[in-house]
Amino acid sequence: MRILQLCNKPPWPPIDGGSKAMHNITRGLLSAGHQVKVLCISTAKQPLDPGSVPPDFMRATRMEGVFVDTAINVVDALSDLLTADNYNISRFFSPDMDIRLIRLLSEEKFDIVQLESLFMTPYIATIRRYSKARIVLRSHNLEHLIQARIASGERNIIKRPYRRYLAKQLEDYEMAVLDRVDGVAAISPSDSKHFRAHGTRTPVVSIPFGVDPAEYPSDPIDPNRAPAFFHLGSMDWLPNEEGIRWLLESVWPKVIRKQPKAQLHLAGNKMPADLLRVDMQGVQVKDRVKNAVSYMHKYQVMVVPLFSAGGMRVKIIEGMAMGKTVVSTPIGAEGIACTDGKDILLATTAQEFAEHLIALHGDPERATAIGKAARKLVLRSYADAPIVEDLSAFYKRLLKA
Repeated sequence: MRILQLCNKPPWPPIDGGSKAMHNITRGLLSAGHQVKVLCISTAKQPLDPGSVPPDFMRATRMEGVFVDTAINVVDALSDLLTADNYNISRFFSPDMDIRLIRLLSEEKFDIVQLESLFMTPYIATIRRYSKARIVLRSHNLEHLIQARIASGERNIIKRPYRRYLAKQLEDYEMAVLDRVDGVAAISPSDSKHFRAHGTRTPVVSIPFGVDPAEYPSDPIDPNRAPAFFHLGSMDWLPNEEGIRWLLESVWPKVIRKQPKAQLHLAGNKMPADLLRVDMQGVQVKDRVKNAVSYMHKYQVMVVPLFSAGGMRVKIIEGMAMGKTVVSTPIGAEGIACTDGKDILLATTAQEFAEHLIALHGDPERATAIGKAARKLVLRSYADAPIVEDLSAFYKRLLKA
């Protein structure tokens, strides 16, 4: 099949969950024998550097980017509020990107146009006008659900109504988009169920994030050494910052009282300055790391304290692939077919979260057992090859319809 992949940011380098999700599926589709052309938005925050892309991958994808200023502009945001447009989405539309897309669709024929995330849906009208390709939304998250959860946790009584309004506005847009595409590839079964619950007739399937297990060798935990805890995630994503602040304020003091030698390592791009200056017993904080996998190899237990997320957390799948024990909130583990107490540990309160960390610190063998079960889950359900096979089969059904 000839597939045009439209990305809301460069899939290379794969440095965060979104870019990894895009890169891995591109790589998988190429390996399966499909032709994939990548056209992405290049931003000041995440610019496309063609020289950094591996030559073979660049030749195969003919990757190109169009610069779009997606930075938040207060004037534009207020304007969209008055006109009922959704600023979360509209800021990804650019006349330059639209023109390049028109030229591309006029020059080449595609069977499938794969929209990576809701943020690329402003280009649906152009695709319909210039192509007969089937349009598929690859939904990385239920974006309105994230915004609704953020709104529910907003402490500022002035901001809270505004956030709720934006969440409802985004929900209306997200559900309306279902009828404008030919198919939806949701990243988790729970997201698929949510889409279907709105009565859409558009075909919806669950295509989760996948990994190449060979890239994530497992690390056995030393039974004679207490496991260290860690978190790695982009800190310019509000749910991550919210969760880490909760962890430091409400959980870690409880852990240190019981396990004074416990160690917590925090790292992530755009780490807030006040967190970099944190002076707490057993806590080490750093900004962006050069190699995420190397960083994760150093520690044994991954903590994922999320309360506003949606979709599927890429870092959890990666940690599980490496045999790490993961301690998460139920929302953090949402969309992953895991079993509490077997291949993951879940906690809904600060006390429960702390109790899990305290117990694991004193029981390396249990941490090892949970980590091994987690890796087996990834090998069984989240390896690249079968996921790409399912996506290819979905595309073939759409083309026959």
